[in-house]
Amino acid sequence: MTLLDLPLILETRRNHALEHATLHILGQRFPRQRLGGHSNPTGFFILGNVPTAALREAVVQALTRLQSGERHLAVHPGCGTNYAVSGLFAGLLAWLGMGNARSGRERLARLPFVVVLATIGFILSQPLGPALQARVTTEADPADLTIVDVYPVWPGVHRVVTRG
Repeated sequence: MTLLDLPLILETRRNHALEHATLHILGQRFPRQRLGGHSNPTGFFILGNVPTAALREAVVQALTRLQSGERHLAVHPGCGTNYAVSGLFAGLLAWLGMGNARSGRERLARLPFVVVLATIGFILSQPLGPALQARVTTEADPADLTIVDVYPVWPGVHRVVTRG
């Protein structure tokens, strides 16, 4: 058993995959709607103005498709994992580019070089975010995951409760 297989972590990873699959389906149905989500061991939240009935249908369809092996649905381009990895790579290379620059003038002189390094870091990080999603932050096999409830918490926020 690895750290990723510990119960609370595995449940969160499975819910994260179901959240992403749900967002893919909702994105097709509501292409102009800004949507987001947040997962935890007991389910996830969906942020965005979508009808509860449409969300419920999307969650059921997402789970069915994950159960049938559509693993690609577990990876989403808008996932925070992508942004965190890109920020880390760009920030690290920018920090390295500043080196031991002490004065404001020296930092300003290095700025073009630092921007190039940060851009390279951003570009190099692009395949890593989805790879981390697929292998670490999500688990595309829902196993015995079931949907318990889908309900609005307040306008623009829904809670999806799962078990398993």
